[in-house]
Amino acid sequence: MKLTIRVFFTITIIALLSSCFNRELRGKIRKSDDNATYLIIEEGCGADNKIFVDGKEWPFKIGEKGKVSSGKHTLICGGELSIEIKEGTVFHFDYWGP
Repeated sequence: MKLTIRVFFTITIIALLSSCFNRELRGKIRKSDDNATYLIIEEGCGADNKIFVDGKEWPFKIGEKGKVSSGKHTLICGGELSIEIKEGTVFHFDYWGP
């Protein structure tokens, strides 16, 4: 009986936590508090590598929220990749890998 209650509470907690963020390959997405669209680059790609978003150097620090337009964006830092950010969300970018 106690094991069943623990399993129930564990599943409930996991479900609640997963509803706060949607996970994609390149990061987590959550609804913006002010309905604006933001990008947060959570992880750098090397000690001296500069990060470029849509061809412009990213002016924000790692972990700092920057306002962006919704839609597809190209990130460059060593390599190049694309992400799509939906309107009214915060995209927490955290994976530079393949």
